[in-house]
Amino acid sequence: MTDKPRRRLPRSVREQEIIDAALRVFSRRGYRAAVVDEIAELAGISKPMVYLYLGSKEGLFIACVRREAGRLVAAFREAASAVDEPEERLWAGLSAFFAFVAERRASWLVLHRQVPEQSEAVAAELAAARRSVMAEVAGLVGEGITRGRAPAVRLTELDADFVAHALVGAADSLTDWMERHPGESPERVTLRLMNMTWVGMRNVLAGQVWAPEGQGA
Repeated sequence: MTDKPRRRLPRSVREQEIIDAALRVFSRRGYRAAVVDEIAELAGISKPMVYLYLGSKEGLFIACVRREAGRLVAAFREAASAVDEPEERLWAGLSAFFAFVAERRASWLVLHRQVPEQSEAVAAELAAARRSVMAEVAGLVGEGITRGRAPAVRLTELDADFVAHALVGAADSLTDWMERHPGESPERVTLRLMNMTWVGMRNVLAGQVWAPEGQGA
C-alpha cells in the first residue's frame, strides 16, 4: 500500500490535530489502555512524529487536559460575563458547563473520568483542571451570596466553597443523567439544579436553617 503524502501544516495546527486524535483515543480507552500507535494513525502521521511534537504519551494526555480545561473555563466565563445579576450569572455559567459536556463528551471523559494514578504529572494536571473549574463556580457562588438580596445570615468563604463543591459534584453526576435523558436541554438541567440547590441557599441566607431535633444550627 502506498503511503499518502503528509500535508505540510504549521506546527501549531499539526499539534492540534494530534491532540484531537489523542482526545478521541483517551476518552474511549482511558489513559492506561491508550496506545500512541492508534493516536498516530488517527492523526495521519507516524508514531515518531507524535513523539517529536508532544514528547510522550504522558505529554499527549497533559496537552489534552490543558486544552479542554481551558475551553471549559472559557465557555463558563463567557456565558457568565454576558449577564449582570449574580444568580443569572451562575445560571448562565452552569448552562454553559452542561452544554460543553453535552457537545464535547470526549473532553469531559478525559477531564473528569480518568483515574489519576498513572503518574504525578498526570495527577497534578487533572487536579489543576478540576481546581480551575471549581474556582469559577466558587467565584460566582460567593458573588451570589454577597450581592444577593439583603441576607439575614452572612456566610463565609468556606460556605461558598462548600456550595461550589456541592454544585460541581451534582453537575458531574448529572452529566450521566443527561445521557440517559437526551431530551433534557443543558438549560433545563441547569434550571432543575438551581431550583434544587440555590433556592435552598436563599432560605439559608434568609435565616431559615434546618437542624436535627434537639440540636442547634
